[in-house]
Amino acid sequence: MRDKSTPVLRRRRTLLLQQLPPPPVILRGSLIERYKRCGKPGCHCADGPGHGPKYYLSTSHSGARPQMDYVPQAALEHVRTALANYQRTRDILEELCAINGDLLRRRERL
Repeated sequence: MRDKSTPVLRRRRTLLLQQLPPPPVILRGSLIERYKRCGKPGCHCADGPGHGPKYYLSTSHSGARPQMDYVPQAALEHVRTALANYQRTRDILEELCAINGDLLRRRERL
């Protein structure tokens, strides 16, 4: 980005800020797909992959074990969207930081 002019960097930064997903629709974690066997001897799951797929949101926090929360089928697409929004937010923030770093090195105001 160092080869771009200051006005170009500022325009790009403004565009990135407009692309940030709305904060209420951001979720950090990973979606885990699981199949489980029920344990009944005559059930079809005894010879197959199990019942499912069932989905769980896995989130981890510093110093704690990962937490797994069941995601109902009705909420699955909303959770996928919120997880994608988190990734998009991280990407945008990385680019914003790079732009701000370039502006700072140029002794421009942020």
